[in-house]
Amino acid sequence: MSRGLNKVLLIGNVGSDPEVRSTGSGVRIAKVSLATNRSWSGRDGQQQEKTEWHRLTFFGKLADVVEQWVNKGDRLYVEGRIEYSQTEDDQGNVRYFTDIVANEMVMLGSTQGGGGKAAPAPAPAARPKPPITEPDDDLPF
Repeated sequence: MSRGLNKVLLIGNVGSDPEVRSTGSGVRIAKVSLATNRSWSGRDGQQQEKTEWHRLTFFGKLADVVEQWVNKGDRLYVEGRIEYSQTEDDQGNVRYFTDIVANEMVMLGSTQGGGGKAAPAPAPAARPKPPITEPDDDLPF
């Protein structure tokens, strides 16, 4: 049986402060937009640039970290998966959405010049380190 892969890696700048809410069951959800840029030389040799906007969704403890530490303008590295959804608006039109559901995030820096809440993101699930034991020999060093 073959398995599929749905993985997204993004590095970009946060375009909006987080919007945070809780579900009826108490799960925290944070949403932000992230801008990624690319540049290239066109056929005429002129430098071109394009910005893509991504909708990021964070759940649980990661949503709490985003709420506390992420601000508009911050630079993030995000890993996650793509999810597509659709809904019908008040006029009966179908609206389609593409979201990146994040499962890893690293804060790369802030563009706020130290005036914001910039702090390193916690490391993903740290493993306990084994205790350090002294060897049972008579070496003098």
